[in-house]
Amino acid sequence: MKHHTLDELRTVAEVGPCGFQTMAWSDRLDRWAEILERHPHWHLSTLHQTEYQTSDARAAMRRENTPLSVAFADPVLRAAGLSDDTYGEAMRFFELEDEQLHEIICYCHFGATVPAASAARQIRSMIGPKTGLLARLRHMMFGW
Repeated sequence: MKHHTLDELRTVAEVGPCGFQTMAWSDRLDRWAEILERHPHWHLSTLHQTEYQTSDARAAMRRENTPLSVAFADPVLRAAGLSDDTYGEAMRFFELEDEQLHEIICYCHFGATVPAASAARQIRSMIGPKTGLLARLRHMMFGW
């Protein structure tokens, strides 16, 4: 293995900071909602009966094409520390209570699929009024 200085590496590759990029709690949720809002008509899979699983089984739950897998596919959220698309990792990374994540992802609320727009709405409701439509318009128009 040949060792190179950071300056030598920069001549052949784009070198950036390593490790996780920190994001505030509301920024992580906002990013997730934004990703879902880009494709509001996507019908994403839900997880079946999360409330009836043991905490260990629930934490390991995952499925392809869910709001969780959409979040995990985002390189920004992965760089911020999202390590997989399981229920437990989503609770940890997005700092959500079990009941909150249940409202976004469980079969009992939406059936087999949830429209991406509905999942985004649930996520935004957890962030609070500061990121609502009026607040975003005010920020765009007046910067506050």
